[in-house]
Amino acid sequence: MKRPEFIFMLTRSDRTVPDAADRLAEVLASGVRHIGFKDVGLPPSELRGLAETIRKAGALVYLEVVSLDAASEAASAGTAAELGVDCLLGGTRPGIVLPVIAGTGIRYFPFAGRITGHPSVLEGTIEEIVDSARRLADLDGVHGLDLLAYRFKADVPALMRTLCAAVGKPVIVAGSIDHPDRVGAAISAGAAAITVGTAALDGIFPARSIRLADQIEAIQAAVSATLSGKVAGYQDSITTVATQVAPDYETRCFRYTPDLAATMRVPPMDDL
Repeated sequence: MKRPEFIFMLTRSDRTVPDAADRLAEVLASGVRHIGFKDVGLPPSELRGLAETIRKAGALVYLEVVSLDAASEAASAGTAAELGVDCLLGGTRPGIVLPVIAGTGIRYFPFAGRITGHPSVLEGTIEEIVDSARRLADLDGVHGLDLLAYRFKADVPALMRTLCAAVGKPVIVAGSIDHPDRVGAAISAGAAAITVGTAALDGIFPARSIRLADQIEAIQAAVSATLSGKVAGYQDSITTVATQVAPDYETRCFRYTPDLAATMRVPPMDDL
C-alpha cells in the first residue's frame, strides 16, 4: 500500500489561524512536509508569507477553498495561482476554477458532494456524493477529490469506502479528524491523504500532551499504526488524564512506541 500523506492545516474552524506563522515554525520543526491553510482568516500578504516559508523549507503548499459563492471561488483560485501553491483543495465549481489555474501546474482536488455553511458541512446521500465524485473525477484538470467525510451525518465509513472505490483518482479525507480511529478508518477506506488542523492546534488528538509537536507525533504514529496493522495495540495504549484544557475537552495521552513514529517526506507530485 502506498503510504498515505498527512497534511497539516494551519486552520481552526475552516479559517487560517491568526498565529499561523508561529505555528508553521513548530510544524516544520516536527518534520511535516505537507502543509496547508484556508483562503480566509488572514490577508493575502500574510498567506503569501506562509506559502514562501513552506516552499523554502522544501515542503508542499496546499490551499483549501471554503468560498460559498462563484465570485469568491474565482478569487480564491486566483489567489492559489498568485501564491503558486502545489495543490488547491475544495471548492465546488470546477468550471470556474479550471480556467483560472490552467497552465500553473497546480493540482486540483474539488469537494465531492453538496457543501453548505461555514464551517463546511457535507450534505446528500452516499449515492449522490459518489455520483458527484465520479463526475468531477472525469474532468481533465481534476487530479483528485477532497472529501469532508466527517462533516457527513450518516454512515461515514461506508461513504469513504464507496467513494474511494468508485473513483480512479486520489481522495483526500479532510475535516474533523480528531482521533486515531478516524485516521485509521480513512486510510483503511483507501484515502490517499488526510488533513488535520483544529484537533492538533487545540490539543484534542490523543497524545502525550497538548503541545503541538506531541499532537503531530501522535497523528504520524496513528498513520503508521494503521499501515503496520498495529491499530489495536495502539488504541489499547490510549489513556485518559484528568487535566481539562478547554470546556468539554480532555487531554489524553498514549504510550509512545518508537517503531510507530512516522517519517514525513516530500513525495513526487504524482503521489497525490
